[in-house]
Amino acid sequence: MDRAEAGKTAFDEPFQTLITESAWGTVWSNDRISRRDRSMLTLALLAATGNFEEIPMHIRATANTGASRMDVMETFQHVAIYAGVPRANHALKLAKQTYAEMDAASAGGTPND
Repeated sequence: MDRAEAGKTAFDEPFQTLITESAWGTVWSNDRISRRDRSMLTLALLAATGNFEEIPMHIRATANTGASRMDVMETFQHVAIYAGVPRANHALKLAKQTYAEMDAASAGGTPND
C-alpha cells in the first residue's frame, strides 16, 4: 500500500483512494476473519487467479498478520489442488524469492550474498 501511495499521481488518485478505502478501510479492518486467515485467503486468491504481481507484497505483509512460512506453503499446496500446479508453483517461486530478500534485508545483506 505504501508503494502505491508513493507512486500516486493526479491521474490515478481516485482509483488509489477507492482501493485504499475499500480494501484497507473496510475489508481488512473488520474482525470477522482473523488477519492471518485473511492473509492466507488473499494469497490463495492471487495465486489461483494468476495475479502474481501482488504476491510479493502480501508475502511481506504476512510478517504482520501472524501467518508463518509454513502457512504460506500449505496455502499454495491447496491452490495446486484446486486451481492448478503451474499457478501454485509460480506463487511458491515468488514466495521463496521474497523470503530470500526479507532474510537478506534482516541480515543486512542482499539475497545473493
